[in-house]
Amino acid sequence: MLSTSGILGYGYAEESLKIGMTWEPHVIGCDGGSTDPGPYYLGAGKSFTSRLSVKRDLRLMLLAAVAARIPCIIGTSGGAGGEPHLQDTAAIVREIAREEGLSFRMALIHAEQSAETLIHYIDAGTTRPLARMKPLDAETVRRAERIVGMMGPEPIARALDQGAQVILAGRSSDPAQWAAPAIRAGLPPAPSWYAGKMLECGAEPTVPKEPDNIFLRVRPDHIICEPPNPIRRSTPLAVANFALHENSSPIHHTEPGGMLDTTDCVFEAVSDRAVKISGMTWTPAETYTVKLEGVERAGYRAITICGTRDPVLISQIDDYLETHRSKIAIKAAAFGVPASDYTMVVRTYGKNGVMAGWEPETEIRSHELGFVIEVVGKTQDIANAVVAMARTSMLHADFPGRLCKEGNMAFPFSPSDIELGPMFRFSVFHVVAPRDPYEMFPIEYETV
Repeated sequence: MLSTSGILGYGYAEESLKIGMTWEPHVIGCDGGSTDPGPYYLGAGKSFTSRLSVKRDLRLMLLAAVAARIPCIIGTSGGAGGEPHLQDTAAIVREIAREEGLSFRMALIHAEQSAETLIHYIDAGTTRPLARMKPLDAETVRRAERIVGMMGPEPIARALDQGAQVILAGRSSDPAQWAAPAIRAGLPPAPSWYAGKMLECGAEPTVPKEPDNIFLRVRPDHIICEPPNPIRRSTPLAVANFALHENSSPIHHTEPGGMLDTTDCVFEAVSDRAVKISGMTWTPAETYTVKLEGVERAGYRAITICGTRDPVLISQIDDYLETHRSKIAIKAAAFGVPASDYTMVVRTYGKNGVMAGWEPETEIRSHELGFVIEVVGKTQDIANAVVAMARTSMLHADFPGRLCKEGNMAFPFSPSDIELGPMFRFSVFHVVAPRDPYEMFPIEYETV
């Protein structure tokens, strides 16, 4: 199986694809998304990769797949896998087919869940929380902007059974799109799922790391990982290191339908560019569960960005920012905006902008500091008004020993205040036990 990149739209070397196709893969594909960029994209129904880059990557993949008469599978279409994401990706595929004169059978696997469906699961007692969330209730479901289920390999395999050559999946487990064709071909779950773990992020299990192709040969008791691009190499260390990512356990990987155990994995170099991995095991789950991801609107956001290299101000920046917060609260109240209608955060880069209160280094060693002032309000007008007050106060407020006669801050942008629109937060992070792996993920077929 050939994976073109870690995320559709990240780009890859066209030459890598050409070389990889000469190795005669049975499947070509790419993972389309992730929760890594945060809740906004699921809530807003937008992709975090550009349409231009997605279309470029998909065009090359579709041309290769149709020429080789093999399936092309995209997981978590559009970045978050909701209905608008799936439809936008389908529209790009149809455009490419028209432009290139391609014909194929396409499957769209829907993953966005209706409130009625989820409330039915809640009433049946088949949901449970993850990550210290509260139990799921009907109010949370109705309040959510969008909720998706994370499908396993079964719906994807069903689409292959029905003759789909191009499969666009809504939200899916990252390795599931790869486990599906391998298990369907008769290979055991353990190497099939492990292959998915390697393929989901493209050339990440290689050196040097960069978005690019990776090629996996799956066998009954092992897999072989090799990059088509001659400038990259898979090494035992690179492959073993990559296998640790995005899991609470370094060896136990919970997936729909079971758990992949890598405790006894062995990593062997079979050449200076390829690695054999063996020893993985698969334990089926007693109950098949599907992860739910949902977001709700938390307000509206505006930011401003500024910086200072005034040594007198930097020496007392904590007191300055504390006074700044107090002044903003007083000014906002005078404009009729109570403190309960907004929150303000000032991130100080060069001090503790990355780790905030967890930062162990308390001494400021930089000659300059950068500030991102973020305001989240109940309405966009409130957010805009408070961030404008915050910008003015940061710019002009006095402090002991002040020598400058005008502004304290340098602003890199005009306009200085940046309206970011709706802000979302994750509100649903639960699992549900459906009657079977298919009922939450209807499949729609079309001839393109």
